[in-house]
Amino acid sequence: MAKTRAKSSRNEIQDASVPNPFAGNPLLDDLFSYQYDAWQRGVLYLDVMRQREEQSRLHSARTVPHVLQYDAELLIDGRTLERPVNYLLVRILPPENTSADPLKRPFVIVDPRAGHGPGIGGFKADSEIGVAMKAGHPCYFIGFLPEPEPGQTIEDIGRAEAIFLETVIARHPEAQGLPCVIGNCQAGWAIMMVAALRPELFGPIVVAGTPLSYWAGVKGQYPMRYSGGLVGGSWLTALAGDIGNGKFDGAMLVQNFENQNPANTLWSKQYNLYSRIDDEAERYLGFEKWWGSHVTLNAEEMQFIVDELFVGNKLASGEIKTSDGTAIDLRNIRSPIVVFCSKGDNITPPQQALDWILDLYDSVEDIRAYGQTIVYAIHETIGHLGIFVSASVAKKEHDEFASNIDFIDVLPPGLYEAEFSPAGEATDNPDLVSGDWLMRCRERTLDDIRALGANSLEEERQFETVARLSEINLALYRTFIQPFVKATVTPQIAEFARQSNPLRIQYQAFGDATPFLGRIEEEAQGVRTHRAPAAPDNMLIQFQQTASNAIVEILDTFRDATEKISEETFRAIYSNPLLQAALGVDSRSQERPRKSAKNLLHEELLTKRITELKQDMDKGGLREAVIRSMLYVGRVRDSVDERSFEAIKQIRAGLPSANRLALMQFKQLVRDQFFMLLVDEEAAIKALPSLLSDAGDERDTAMELLVRVLEARGPLEEPAKARLREIAACFKAGKEPGSLTLVTTDHGKASA
Repeated sequence: MAKTRAKSSRNEIQDASVPNPFAGNPLLDDLFSYQYDAWQRGVLYLDVMRQREEQSRLHSARTVPHVLQYDAELLIDGRTLERPVNYLLVRILPPENTSADPLKRPFVIVDPRAGHGPGIGGFKADSEIGVAMKAGHPCYFIGFLPEPEPGQTIEDIGRAEAIFLETVIARHPEAQGLPCVIGNCQAGWAIMMVAALRPELFGPIVVAGTPLSYWAGVKGQYPMRYSGGLVGGSWLTALAGDIGNGKFDGAMLVQNFENQNPANTLWSKQYNLYSRIDDEAERYLGFEKWWGSHVTLNAEEMQFIVDELFVGNKLASGEIKTSDGTAIDLRNIRSPIVVFCSKGDNITPPQQALDWILDLYDSVEDIRAYGQTIVYAIHETIGHLGIFVSASVAKKEHDEFASNIDFIDVLPPGLYEAEFSPAGEATDNPDLVSGDWLMRCRERTLDDIRALGANSLEEERQFETVARLSEINLALYRTFIQPFVKATVTPQIAEFARQSNPLRIQYQAFGDATPFLGRIEEEAQGVRTHRAPAAPDNMLIQFQQTASNAIVEILDTFRDATEKISEETFRAIYSNPLLQAALGVDSRSQERPRKSAKNLLHEELLTKRITELKQDMDKGGLREAVIRSMLYVGRVRDSVDERSFEAIKQIRAGLPSANRLALMQFKQLVRDQFFMLLVDEEAAIKALPSLLSDAGDERDTAMELLVRVLEARGPLEEPAKARLREIAACFKAGKEPGSLTLVTTDHGKASA
């Protein structure tokens, strides 16, 4: 009769049908327990692989395969537009016990089409959709179908997204503000292009993990930017599109991502599943449902992306033009731009996410002259996917951006870094903090962006050499090779090439056609019934983990060596002055090859606007005076946090509806007064008595509210106090500036 081994401190109770003859010998006991556990884990692992293949097959068979965790209502099918595209606009239906505030601006999440299927922005409850709905905003989602429409281009997609935004705006006539649009990865640069062409459709823009400056990086890191140069440019992209019979297989893009981390691709991901098979399977299958959902792009779309962006780096320099000749200049964007990136992201490092600012602007004053507000947040560790999947370590950023999007929208023009601290640290007015974190926007300069690491002029010339060589190689390919390839490749050959991709084969290998997996599902059910995992302190379990760590280290070492060789090869080839000269790159030039051009019309309009601001400094009333005074005092501080804006919102809520400014009107008022101070601060303050001449007794109340807002984030320091005393003198009827001493109390009152 089988014996049951009693539970010990070393191992769990074994299956009663499997006697353990070595229960009294620790070494042999560990060996027996580990072997039994390893066999069970192997069976369960194979069953998960079987489930993965079945899940992938069923998912791909759907008309719109997505991983959204929310119900949605289709509003516009892009295939019905005048220029058909495979994009869709859907409204996210709020879950039970959740409602959308019709006065709050809608959020529109645009999913990246970078090889995978749609839905990653709503993949989890803590995703971008989840946190936006939690904050009470209506939510919309722009996704896509697996197959592109014949002939669709990147420009067609941009037109469709503009139509989608027009539809969203029309559905929310009462909303206090235009839609907040979130673009993840590839979708980020796509919406930035649309916003540059149609700025009137956008509220704040959030770009998460989005490359906008494709040559940027740090020496010794981020080798993906060298890929184009090492293969001679974009001719290989054209070849891949021709082999696909006019379509580019998204699995190739996914494979590029996987090649950046061979330790995870070849070992860690599968080992983690095998070693933690009892609690890892559900998470693994959930992620693989998206990761293994490969889509296609038109060859023309992919060629545009590589030529104009990845290799050409033309977006930030304004060199991309639409079919009618309109230049796409990101300086045309009028909405605040929020950039979310991470130092742990090797796909889109902070330099690629932020160095476009250096391409477009000479200084922060230049940013302000264009009326732009740019806010960036840099996470220390999170990887590329975690940025927009919204893993727990990035949740605070998504949560705070969603909760404080109106605060960001009214920030004066300039460059800011968003910082987050626990709400409990806000000892002053903690009731004005909306969530678990306090958001503070600190003023930054272009030197802060440069400090993250930027290319030298020599490095810029190397990438410019690649761009020139790519154009030549692409022309040679199209002239001598492309006709032969197109004549040879049939639709059947193209489909065979797609199905032969290793990423697809690894799914198919565990399908029903594999003979030895015929009974694996039934076997796995039996294993789960009699599961007997080895104890964590089992000697062989510990050895297994040590061996795994060694494998990861070997693969990481291999990756590092390969990346170093790739970088050194790239630099050796493209730093050659003879090659640069042959391709027309001036090695003596001190100008960045992709610096954006100056706009003489902008300079003329700016001069005209400055004249208008000077003429309007004494126009307005109490409202203009309060906003100007608030900005004047606040200018000596290097940051502003959400508490000040929350105080303004509370004050606004207490006013009669007839006296409330709409958010867009308030934003314009803040900008006008900010620019007046920027143009001539002294004249702007001297004009305050004129603005207050008809205010009467309302001055005292206004002064109290002004102090309340200024002290929302804590007591004023001396430079700000001095300015506040100057303002108080202006508010005191019959007094000249500087003749009154102001004392601020703990209750936010002002007394003279």
